Amino acid sequence: MQISKKLFPIAIVGISSFAIACGPSEEDKKLMDRASAIFGVLPEKMPGAENDTEAMIQLGQKLYFDKRLSVDNNQSCNTCHRLDGNFAGVDNRAVSPGSLAGTKGDRNAPTVLNAGFHLAQFWDGRAADLVEQAKGPILNPVEMAMASEKDVEAKLSKVDEYQSLFAKAFPDAEAPINYQNIAEAIAAFERTLVTEDRFDDFLNGDAEALTAEEKEGLKLVMDEGCIQCHNGPLLGAKTYQKMGRENAYSDTKDKGRFAVTGKPEDMYFFKTPSLRNVALTAPYFHDGKAKTLEEAVSQMAYLQLDKELSEDKVQKIVAFLKALSDKNRTAIPDPENPPEEVAPK
Repeated sequence: MQISKKLFPIAIVGISSFAIACGPSEEDKKLMDRASAIFGVLPEKMPGAENDTEAMIQLGQKLYFDKRLSVDNNQSCNTCHRLDGNFAGVDNRAVSPGSLAGTKGDRNAPTVLNAGFHLAQFWDGRAADLVEQAKGPILNPVEMAMASEKDVEAKLSKVDEYQSLFAKAFPDAEAPINYQNIAEAIAAFERTLVTEDRFDDFLNGDAEALTAEEKEGLKLVMDEGCIQCHNGPLLGAKTYQKMGRENAYSDTKDKGRFAVTGKPEDMYFFKTPSLRNVALTAPYFHDGKAKTLEEAVSQMAYLQLDKELSEDKVQKIVAFLKALSDKNRTAIPDPENPPEEVAPK
């Protein structure tokens, strides 16, 4: 008996559908379940976003990209935390130059992506939230270097467009252009910067979202002890840890959180960085002295866990960390000669 050739496409489709219906393998399911329990997917919205209006967000975006917030009209929030060009919310430099010639910050600029999920802001946690954080760089003499809050308010009040935008964003305010509202608006915009990556796709049931090497790297992150600090949906950013917990870090100039609290037990403690988008945000550490992700992984294993990882393990961990990158963002190719900033229209 001959079988009609017309049945073969149907058979193939049936087999394919069966394979898809089977879903992840038992091994993948176990890995998904374990990873979900330790990490979990990134929430869709940041805390406080429910109170943000479209007018606040639009104003905040304009302020974020406005170089008039700096003393010499040459630096915006975006200058050190690049979002234009689909960059990853950093400038990819060890430390960032300030508005005034010859000035530089003393710490690596962290990404603004997902920042509103962090337990606090800045490496030392000196700002409780995005609003408080937004107030800092504008007045910092080695950053945007404006002289005072009043000077910032007066400068923006001279811009007709801002008169209208602030009135729409803060309709109940008697004098809407004030320093608090500037920070509130910038924070509202920053709360929209939630990223999407392949790791969350994997946790949501797509076994093919990660390669075999990336899955091995995920296992190593969990098995080698990285999760002692890098856990939760951000894979970090929820605790303060000593830099050099098991073996001392070479640079002891920066005292970390001690400068904020004055407590000896906070000496050399810093906020644990989130590993989301870490592959796009080189260089690494609070001082930007680890140039590559491989170097950072190796050093962290030794400094924090007293382990010397093999090159194979490092490469697999790095492969996994790259799966934490937002699907639409990239690093700046040449940070010392970055492309000109382009503000949204």
